[in-house]
This record gives sequence, C-alpha cells and structure tokens, in this order.
Amino acid sequence: MLRCPADEVTGLLLLSVFAAVLGSLQFGYGLGVINAPQAIIEKHYAHILNIDQNETMATNLTQSPNPIKDRRIIIYWTVSVSIFCIGGMFSSFFVGCLADRLGRLKSMIAINILAIVGALLMGLAKFGPSHILIITGRAITGIYCGLSSGLVPMYVGEISPTSLRGALGTMHQLAIVTGILLSQVFGLSFLLGNDRLWPAILGLSGVPALLQTILLPFCPESPRYLYIKLGREDAARKSLKRLLQISDTDKYIEEMKKEKEEIQKEKKVSVAQLFCSSNYRQPLTVALMLHISQQLSGINAIFYYSTSIFRTAGLSHPVYATIGVGVVNIIFTVVSVSSQKNMVLESFLMSKKKTWISVALCYNLRTSPEHNFTWMSYLSMSAIFIFVAFFEIGPGPIPWFIVAELFRQGARPAAITIAGFCNWTCNFIVGMCFPYIAELCGPYVFVIFAGLLFGFTLFTYFKVPETKGKTFEQIVQGFRRKKLSSAQLKASATELEHLGSTEA
Repeated sequence: MLRCPADEVTGLLLLSVFAAVLGSLQFGYGLGVINAPQAIIEKHYAHILNIDQNETMATNLTQSPNPIKDRRIIIYWTVSVSIFCIGGMFSSFFVGCLADRLGRLKSMIAINILAIVGALLMGLAKFGPSHILIITGRAITGIYCGLSSGLVPMYVGEISPTSLRGALGTMHQLAIVTGILLSQVFGLSFLLGNDRLWPAILGLSGVPALLQTILLPFCPESPRYLYIKLGREDAARKSLKRLLQISDTDKYIEEMKKEKEEIQKEKKVSVAQLFCSSNYRQPLTVALMLHISQQLSGINAIFYYSTSIFRTAGLSHPVYATIGVGVVNIIFTVVSVSSQKNMVLESFLMSKKKTWISVALCYNLRTSPEHNFTWMSYLSMSAIFIFVAFFEIGPGPIPWFIVAELFRQGARPAAITIAGFCNWTCNFIVGMCFPYIAELCGPYVFVIFAGLLFGFTLFTYFKVPETKGKTFEQIVQGFRRKKLSSAQLKASATELEHLGSTEA
C-alpha cells in the first residue's frame, strides 16, 4: 500500500474513490430495488400473461403461502429476483482476467455498458413483455455487479494510503448500503412504487453508471498496476504525482519495486494454483471464511424479507421499519473505521441479537393477536437494528477489502475472483433457502444464524490476522511465520517420537 499521512489526502484521491464506489452504489441499488414494488410487478406480470389473480398470497415466517390459481407468477418472480445473483456468480470468475487485461480503471468504464443496457431493459418493461425484459435486465445487471464488486475494492485498495486504507475501504460497503436505502425510499408508493411509475425505479439503476463513466476518465490508473503488472515506471510515477500531489515518488516506487521482485520470484498464480499451493492455504481460508460469515450471518435474510419479519413481529407500518434498517446501515458503516480484528466482538454480539429476535418473534407468535405486547414488537425491531449496526461495523465491509490485503499482486486477482464467487453463491443460497427454512423452523430460524455467528467468532479470534497499518509484505510474512511455526512444531513432535522409539 501507498504510505502517506492523513493530512496529505488530496482531492483527486477522494474523487477517485468516490467515482469508483459509484459502482458499489449501483450494486446496492440492484440488491434492494426489486423488493419494494413486488406486488405491483406481480400484478403487471399477471396482466401480461393473461393470468386471473383473484386470490392474494399472504406470507409470513411460519405459514406457507395461500394457494393461487396459477403459480407461474411465483415462478417468474422467483427467477426475477434470483437471476441477479446468478449473473453475479458467473461474472465474478472474470474479475481478475478483466482487471489484468484492461486495467482497473478501463475495466470499470467498460462494464458500465452492461449496467446501462440492463437498466434500459428494466425501465422499458411496461412497454413490452415485462417478465422477459425484467429477467433479462436483472441478469445483465447481475453480471455487471459481479464484476464491479471485485473491481471496486481492488482499485480502491491499490490507490489508498496505508494510514487510510481501512477508512477508504469501507466506502465500498457504505455505497452498497446507500444504494439499498435509496431503492427502499424510491419504492414508497407516493414516490415511484406505484402502478404508473414502477418502471422508473428499475431504470434509475443506470444513473450511477452514467455518472461513473463521466468521472472515471479524470482519475488516475492504479500506480501499482502500472508499475508491477505493466512495468511502466514513468506512468506509475505520473499517477502517484497526480494522486498524492507530491514531487518525490522514489520511496513509493521503491516499495513497489520490492513487491515486484518478490512477485517475479513466483509465477503468476491461477485459481487452480491458489487452491493447490500450501503457501496460500491459510490466507485463502481466512478470505473465504470471512465472505461466508458475512452472508451466513443472515444479513441478507433481513434485507430481503425485513418487511415480512417486521409484520410478523406485530409492527403496524413495517415498510418504514425497513427504511429504518437502511438508515442504521448507513450510520454504522460510517462508524466502521475501527480495527479489523474488532470483528470478533461484533460477531459475538450479533449472535446475541439474533437470539433476541427469535425470542421476541416466538413470544408474539405464541400469543393471540389481542394479547400481543407492543414492547415485544419493538424489542424485535430494536434487536434487528442493533444486529445490522454491528454487522456494518465489522463483518459487512471487511471481507471485501481484506482479500486485497492478504494477497500480493501476483495472487490478488485470482483470490478476489474466488472470494467474489463465494460471496455471490452464499448470497444466492440465503436468498433462495431462507423462506423454506423459516417455514420449517418458524422464528427459531434466527437461532441457526446465531449458532453460525458464534462459530465464525471463534474462527476470527484464532485465525484472522490484524492488518490495520501493515503493508502487504508484512501481512504475508505474518502468514509465513505462522506456517513456519506449525512446521517446526510438527518437526519437533516427530523428533521426540523418534527419540522415544530409539530409547525403547
């Protein structure tokens, strides 16, 4: 990482980070935009497909949906939601290849074509076969988001000064939760979530891509990519001078030179080699476990089904409580500039909040509506708010940029590719399976998430290294020392066994 004091942060550095995380904003908007106008879009699907929908479908956490005359609506809606994650899973494999071939900056500009095309298809859905246009648009948008979710942290991580790496790294997650909140607000019925304007809320997802296309040409390419990957020292110096507003770039070039020499000692690492090599086993395990823990914490179960959860908890206006989740998201993402290792405490507290949610929901569901206690409804809402707050302080932003910290330039693209695919896959699993697990387990479904979080807490405490304020080389050396210590312990144990057998 580049080293510079906090008071040397320049306007161009902030502009570059802002322009990059516009892709993350669109990612968050795409996650949340499809949920608010669900009933309206399903009604339009029925009209287009000439399906008579005289019965409504009532869903909660403990009851199965009431039967409807034609289940094609359910199928089309499920595909409309899940195709987004499938697109992201597919495209996440190509992040490293695209980043190395075109560069970080040009790659982000090029993929905006996908975002704009996807937005246009969804925005014009009312004037054609809406189910086909929305599904196609969501698939293309998912492909874009799968690429963007890898490229943005890679670029931001490589241009960020070491002293501000954690703070600037959280901008990716901040932009995501801001996009989710915007989609929830625009989805209110008196804004765009109505029969007349619902295509506009889908089409607005292309606006961040347009703005990013305008801003990115004014931003410098990653100096590390220019020097280490392309060997263009003059271009790297020029990028450093623009980025940090300095004249002497020798110490930064020297740092990158050392890293490049280390990379040249090792061949370029592919995805297959990353899994097979014992040198990368520990950092890869840490990276994947952090991404798995992010998704299996149950956070997307709340994002996808919070309105249903709040309604089950007895709140009279669940939509506004859902928007409250978005507000809490943003506030505590801003706060999340603490030590990465603090995720241990936050994950443990998150598991306790999950238990509170289950207790409150179970109590409300076991009592008749006239005997439900208002304070129990607010307890469940408060537990969800606090859970989301702790998520954004630790497990939310950290997995996205810690991958860039755990691997050097040679292995970083492959590692980000694997981590991105893992994150998208777990996202898809939670989104698809939560309603069915909730139907089987009722409110106790959150106890499952609490147990998983407790396990992830133990893993984080014993296995995740502290990376704040450390260079890439220092972090890699830390893993090497752990590996060496383990090898020495095994060797000592073998030697003792040999001596024992000799004496015998």
